[in-house]
Amino acid sequence: MDESDFPELPDQQARLTSRVIDSLYTEAMLLADETRSYFDDIGRNDRTSLEPFARVGFACESLKVTTRIMHIVAWLLTQRAIESGEIPLHDGRRPERRLGHAQDSDRAVMDQLPESAQRLIQASADLYARIKRIDEGGMETEIPQSPARALMGRLERGLGGHA
Repeated sequence: MDESDFPELPDQQARLTSRVIDSLYTEAMLLADETRSYFDDIGRNDRTSLEPFARVGFACESLKVTTRIMHIVAWLLTQRAIESGEIPLHDGRRPERRLGHAQDSDRAVMDQLPESAQRLIQASADLYARIKRIDEGGMETEIPQSPARALMGRLERGLGGHA
């Protein structure tokens, strides 16, 4: 996905749909799995070949990537909960439910790292930036909910047909 996947609507508001949220969630989970695999296993050989300062940078950047992905996944799960009616929209827009802050990567440190690490760091930064743009203003005040999901949400909360 890239910026063209989020076409500009009138008043520059983007409508998050279940499909978009699910697509971003899948992308985030795939990136999380690839990142874990690299930094925990594959990247060990890369890490041991680095100078001591670069090894510290490698560890710091792996934590930054993990933090970005955790913030992204938490935000996407919040969007799913809003869409399903589990969380009211106004609660979902509270500061503690917005996209968390993630530290930027240091270009000078990144340049010392193996290409595989650089690619994962950049991928996490790009995905985080896309989610941040959505969180900061591309959302409409109401996310439409399908009648079937609304009914399922009510049934799951034990409200049945009488609300």
